[in-house]
Amino acid sequence: MQFKLSKIAASVLSASTLTLVSAAYAADAQPEQPNEDVEIIQVKGIAGSLAESARQKRFSDQIVDAIVAEDIGKLPDNNIAEALQRITGVSIKSDFGVGEEVTIRGIDENRVELNGRSTSGTGRGGISLSDFPSSFLKTVSVVKSPTADMIEGALGGTVSMETIRPLELQETLIAVTLDAEYADKTENWAPKVTAALGSNWDLGDNGTFGASFVFSYLDREIRQDEFQTKMNSYTEIDGFDEVGNGPNDTFTVRSENTVRMKEETRERTAYGLSLQWAPESNEGNVYLDLSFSELSGDQQAHDVLGAITSPVANANTYQSSSGQLMEYTLTNNIVLNKTESDFAENDSYSHALGAEWQLTDQLRVSGEVAITGSDEDAIDSQLNLRPVDREDYEAAYALDPSVSPGSYFNRFSADVSYKSDKLPGIVFSDPDALTSVSDQAIREMFYDKTKTENDETAVRFDLEYSEPMGLDWVSTVKTGVRVTTREYEYNTAELQNDNGSTFKDAYKKAKYVGGDQDGEYVTPMWIDDPVWADAIHHVTYKNQFDQIDGYGANALTGPFAAYKASLLSNDAEGTFARMQQWLAGTDYATTGSLADNMTDLEDEWKEIEEDTRAVYLQFHLDFDEITAVVGARYIETDLDSTIIHSYSDEELQTILEQDKDLSVKGNKLTGTNEYSDFLPSLNVNWNVTDETIVRFAAAKVMRRADFGDLSPAFDIGMTLIDGTQGSYDLDPKRVTQYDLSVEHYFGDGGLVSAAVFYKDVESFTVPTTSCEANPRTVSDQSVGEEWKNICILDVAGESQSDVNIADPSMDNGEEYIEGLRDAGRTGITISRETNGGSGEVTGLELAYQQQFNFLPGAWSGLGVSTNYTYADSEQPNDLPLENISENAFNFQVYWEWEGFQTRLAYNWRDEYLDEEDYGKRTWQGGKEGYGSDFDRTDETADNYDPTAGNVYREARGQWDYSASYDINENWTVIGNIVNLTGEPLIYTTAQGHDFRNTEADRRYTVGVRAKF
Repeated sequence: MQFKLSKIAASVLSASTLTLVSAAYAADAQPEQPNEDVEIIQVKGIAGSLAESARQKRFSDQIVDAIVAEDIGKLPDNNIAEALQRITGVSIKSDFGVGEEVTIRGIDENRVELNGRSTSGTGRGGISLSDFPSSFLKTVSVVKSPTADMIEGALGGTVSMETIRPLELQETLIAVTLDAEYADKTENWAPKVTAALGSNWDLGDNGTFGASFVFSYLDREIRQDEFQTKMNSYTEIDGFDEVGNGPNDTFTVRSENTVRMKEETRERTAYGLSLQWAPESNEGNVYLDLSFSELSGDQQAHDVLGAITSPVANANTYQSSSGQLMEYTLTNNIVLNKTESDFAENDSYSHALGAEWQLTDQLRVSGEVAITGSDEDAIDSQLNLRPVDREDYEAAYALDPSVSPGSYFNRFSADVSYKSDKLPGIVFSDPDALTSVSDQAIREMFYDKTKTENDETAVRFDLEYSEPMGLDWVSTVKTGVRVTTREYEYNTAELQNDNGSTFKDAYKKAKYVGGDQDGEYVTPMWIDDPVWADAIHHVTYKNQFDQIDGYGANALTGPFAAYKASLLSNDAEGTFARMQQWLAGTDYATTGSLADNMTDLEDEWKEIEEDTRAVYLQFHLDFDEITAVVGARYIETDLDSTIIHSYSDEELQTILEQDKDLSVKGNKLTGTNEYSDFLPSLNVNWNVTDETIVRFAAAKVMRRADFGDLSPAFDIGMTLIDGTQGSYDLDPKRVTQYDLSVEHYFGDGGLVSAAVFYKDVESFTVPTTSCEANPRTVSDQSVGEEWKNICILDVAGESQSDVNIADPSMDNGEEYIEGLRDAGRTGITISRETNGGSGEVTGLELAYQQQFNFLPGAWSGLGVSTNYTYADSEQPNDLPLENISENAFNFQVYWEWEGFQTRLAYNWRDEYLDEEDYGKRTWQGGKEGYGSDFDRTDETADNYDPTAGNVYREARGQWDYSASYDINENWTVIGNIVNLTGEPLIYTTAQGHDFRNTEADRRYTVGVRAKF
């Protein structure tokens, strides 16, 4: 489901700390660096935070950027991802206006670690940064140049989050933060509570014992408003005699206009306990981290869609210079009202037992056993309406009781006024098209459940040996091993009737069984019927589209009649009972409860077992002004990917003969893949002066494919029109990267730096598509308004590589595709990732920060921090990488004086490729203008266009503001605003035409912090 509830595995809460990988060795080479064994660095204020970030960057052996909390539990942003976007080379991906994931130097296949350990989520990427309590952290670092002792799996970089360990506390700590976050669309106040308690005790001869406890609670309600269209390519428009200005003399016509208002509620409770003991000699320590988190939430949405439309010019119609049709009439509109609910519950835990010990003056050992597990139960459900002309249908039914309601749609015309990125005006010829209850019928109900389990056990052991064999130019040798076992399982089930079919289009498919009406189509259940009337309401929302300028009234924004989303979310059994009552006595009838009618989809079940073994050797070299870390990591990966098969014995024998990496046991088919990687790395630092450092780094890195891409099981959408499939023999992505940077430090935390980087990607994955035969299509595949998007099989029941769809301008297209479907000649468009060619990313990073403490009086509290990133990327199909802007810019100006702190931050990035092959709504938006007749993958084809279906996000800047005031040493009041000016997100096709506009809440936070 789209609602991603990351499994904040308890790794999220563990309280042990990972120091920057090489800080211990830099001490010898950098005489200016404070002695870490005796000095306690206390960070105060924004300037202190930036100064400590610069210090950590300066004394690291790697290319690192860090964000340091201004005080215990106080990062400069309330969200980790939103804080990281201030770093050079880092951009974020947001959902509902909340930062969730980061891309580092244009790549989103990165690692997120907590205290040096993996984090766990529903997939390979680890936790969602929006779900991690930022108040738990003291430092978040982005490591861009790896060393051999770092865990493999990051192509762009590693996000390293650090918490405070109990024995680091110099005195008993009690800290509580109480925040209230206001979302201006939902007008909801969300409570956010964080508490931390920690201390340590001198046990005399028995050493020192420390303990810390952390707790966080969040209960948030936010909303996202979305307007989306379907892009259509026409060569002529009825009533319009101009030639199209688009490619190949085409017009781009936006139709199937959709408004979706989606509200999300999220409740998160997270807590953890960390215990640590050190002997009196202080030669080492033993720690135990225990943590658990619970996350539950749902998204409730109402969609209004105008479908099956034909464009006709009116007196105001014209076209843009790029061929987009403006101001026209869409005839034959069928207005569909949908109610959706996505719900998920997530339980996760992470336990770690570890120790570090100085065995001799030269030898230090450390080891850890970490167990991380996460379970997510998710539900996707829909209850949809269909407009049926009640008067015409009932008149026809009186003459012929066997008539199907499916032939009596309510159709309206709509005048549509587009104006660039403004929300279009849409006026229906019937003003009651959306609110009428007399002509709206219950159409269908969907209910899908998924369960994802993702568990990892990791064991590591490391050795450090200082100045081996008396070589003073070798400061340290490190070596270690790490062994992991990963178990991933995904199950899905769907609601089916007694005939083994979903309730798709029940209003026109269900037939009575037995009695006087045997064989007749079911009569519609109008929404004013007593069975449904109390569950229907007229939907209106406050503060709709208040960030995007409108271009006339838009009827799709409401009010409109719809099923109550709260009932679908909170009373699914009641919703199902209404369906049962309506369909009793038909071939869609069901018995028992909702749970009794759930059927496991065996062709979508997937299980993956992955074992890894890694060993590394690393040398820390010291030649006075020049230091270096050189090493290599060797990893072996064993993969077993299992699915449930339905092949006959004969088919199975043929498959096993063709692929020796497959084995079968019962009804389960397992594919095996084994591979190894050798990953050398080099980091060289040259201290040109006491203030200036030149760094060079080179490394090979790898990233295993996501679990969904490693399973041959299908993942098919509700409508049975498209889906995805993976492959167990998919190779990991492998990258060779180079970095060169110059850094100059001055004053109190002042920094000027420049860096260039290059990444050579050796094994990109590229999407391929096919039209797959599936027996479920005959009974359950959507046609209706979807007929233009369904692939056609040459031979019934036989899959094919070519994806052919019908001409969208053909007459009677819906009836034509329905006939093919009933004959078994429609398939499902399946997308697969396959290993492809090479690509590259080249970039430049510039950064500057300074506090103007040389100014007089209060002006000395002023400071700035700014950076710029340029990145140029290319993949095998000559497109740029997804989610990478060519230009990105950050700027922060702050002022602090006598306990008052304030900061204004701006983040901007230009257009970027948001998603390749988004799907049916953008297939006709390709740059070459081939319309529905395109080929994305075959470069030799006359209609080759890799941009068909692509979605781009337009350039966007966002202002954020924060302030705080220290009442005294113990109490602080705080406040901040996210997206100060309310900037929407605008998405386009490859031709530059608007495809989707979204906007989310401004979020205002006020709160108080107490620390004792």
